[in-house]
Amino acid sequence: MSEVAVEMQVLESRSRRKAHIKVWLATAAALGVFGAGVVFGPGYLAPSAKAAAPVAPTVTVSTPSERSLEKRLQFLGQFSAVQQVELRPQVGGTLTKISFKDGDIVHEGDVLFEIDPTPYQIKLDQAKAQVETARAQLQLAIQQLGRADTLKQSGFGTIENADQRLAQKLASQAALDAAEAAVRDAQFDLDHSRVVAPFNGRIGSHLVSIGNLVAGSRASTSPTTLLATIVSVGNVYLNFDMSESDYAAFLRERTQQQGSLAEKVDVSVNGGDFNRDGTLDFVDNTLDRSSGTIHARATVKNVDGLLTPGAFARVRVAISKPAPSLLVPDAAVLPDQSDHVVLTVGADGVVTPKKVQLGELRDGLRVISSGLMSSDRVIIEGIPKAKAGAKVMTETKSNHLAAN
Repeated sequence: MSEVAVEMQVLESRSRRKAHIKVWLATAAALGVFGAGVVFGPGYLAPSAKAAAPVAPTVTVSTPSERSLEKRLQFLGQFSAVQQVELRPQVGGTLTKISFKDGDIVHEGDVLFEIDPTPYQIKLDQAKAQVETARAQLQLAIQQLGRADTLKQSGFGTIENADQRLAQKLASQAALDAAEAAVRDAQFDLDHSRVVAPFNGRIGSHLVSIGNLVAGSRASTSPTTLLATIVSVGNVYLNFDMSESDYAAFLRERTQQQGSLAEKVDVSVNGGDFNRDGTLDFVDNTLDRSSGTIHARATVKNVDGLLTPGAFARVRVAISKPAPSLLVPDAAVLPDQSDHVVLTVGADGVVTPKKVQLGELRDGLRVISSGLMSSDRVIIEGIPKAKAGAKVMTETKSNHLAAN
């Protein structure tokens, strides 16, 4: 074989190897691109392609509940007795008898304590004796005056003597009046050696035991001794304070309704229902400058005796006639600095916050005084997923719960 033929064979062999390499590289490149597509997805191959839009969150919405409600104000109050008395003796002496058991119901006129009456009986007897003496002296003075007048008229007596007898008669009359007053004074002391109940009520524990010396109010040399306390039963007072703004609303509505609505109040004890009735019978005439409140008082019936002076209760005052009102779940109301908002969803699915004015809470539903319409769709569940201006998907739920 010639040298030329040999070179031609070498060149053909090199060409075939280069062609095989190109095919192999092309195949590898194709496989690499396919693998990248499998592993990294279309976005890896097309980084400029837009990502798919995120799915809108789902929230639960409801229209406000509509009720016919009156405007009410609610306060915390404390019961006090209509009558409460500290039993203190008017006369002093040794305590000889206690005629009740601690905590008893006592009645007006019942004898509760007795103080040794002996010294007061002696004083009364002495005063009565002085009355008899003064009466005898007066009788003598009257007789002497009569004789002096007779002598004066017959010319055997002087005018001066008659005048002296008249003066003696008047002095004797005054002495008798003083002696009779002393009898009444002694009788008073004797009567008040027994301490009686001033009204029907419940008495507390006795604070002084039998045998102790007690001081009375008629002896100004020492303070009186407190024997016990007694409080009335039946009606009780419920005292509470209104803020200045609440008082202004109360006055405004009361004036419009001519004072007919705010006479009656509802009372809740121990966190229970407002199942007790009372009557608003007093509102003070001056605001307390230190607290910015005004004192008010209601009288509540205590037929069952379960209302105790000193206990706390809630009182609710209706200040307007029933009117259409909107309510939403209290959890749907969000604080916004010094205001409150609820999140609503429009027809386009966009979340819109609305500023609202709040009323009272009615069984988990919050009264909305203003800022909301009955057709508004309020977000009541899924609130953390809702953003103002963002779109949401909605599920409708009724919040028309009973509201009293």
